[in-house]
Amino acid sequence: MRQNQLIEKITNEQLRTDIPDFRAGDTVRVHARVVEGTRERIQLFEGVVIKRHGSGISETYTVRKISNGVGVERTFPLHTPRVAAIDVVRQGRVRRAKLYYLRNLHGKAARIPERRRG
Repeated sequence: MRQNQLIEKITNEQLRTDIPDFRAGDTVRVHARVVEGTRERIQLFEGVVIKRHGSGISETYTVRKISNGVGVERTFPLHTPRVAAIDVVRQGRVRRAKLYYLRNLHGKAARIPERRRG
């Protein structure tokens, strides 16, 4: 077996299959596992997906939320075991793949309209 085939086989075994279909503009709730000392707990992080980046095992996505008036962005690897679950809360209608412009908007201007189903 060649080296590339071996690497591809190992990465395909580590890809997760329970990931919902979401894209930039969608509001997601990420259930992240947090280890504090010897204890492990689930921490929820809900916000708007502002980008997806990469492909395969190294794919990541960034979620932005406003916490106490301060914008917080967190980047998660898509196929990590540190994320217990990803829930799509609502689907947003946007015309860009990277929503960096949301960083400069506040209040109602930063809202994203919901995408129609069908």
